[in-house]
Amino acid sequence: MVGGAYSGKRKLIRDHYDEITWHSAYQYDLLLDWKIKFRSSSMLVLEGWEVWIKNELKLYSTLDDAKDHFYELIDEICELEKRYEKSVIFIILEMGRGIVPLNEEDRNIRDIAGWVLQYAASKADSVQYCWHGLVKTIK
Repeated sequence: MVGGAYSGKRKLIRDHYDEITWHSAYQYDLLLDWKIKFRSSSMLVLEGWEVWIKNELKLYSTLDDAKDHFYELIDEICELEKRYEKSVIFIILEMGRGIVPLNEEDRNIRDIAGWVLQYAASKADSVQYCWHGLVKTIK
């Protein structure tokens, strides 16, 4: 699910699913700890990608290396999702609505977030866009 901050993404998920395990950068969950929560019986929601991207970006010398890291992670999540027949929902912010940040670090975060969103969308069975509490299925 993609959309702006506070656009209703969490509420929509809570309204549609009963058993949800949240793994959130906003609650200081580390990205790679998602595997611990994946073991629960409920659906897993991963949110706060822009925070994880900002933190992980510092570990790589190039944007391509960082992008590859996130692609590999998404591939791993998709593989486990299929193996265990369990759904994982990504909540990813739409960042900037096409406006390019002046600060290089913010541009890099936005670029990686955009690539992550595109890659995740290409792997997803469905993609929803949420804005102002309204949802449109775009895939």
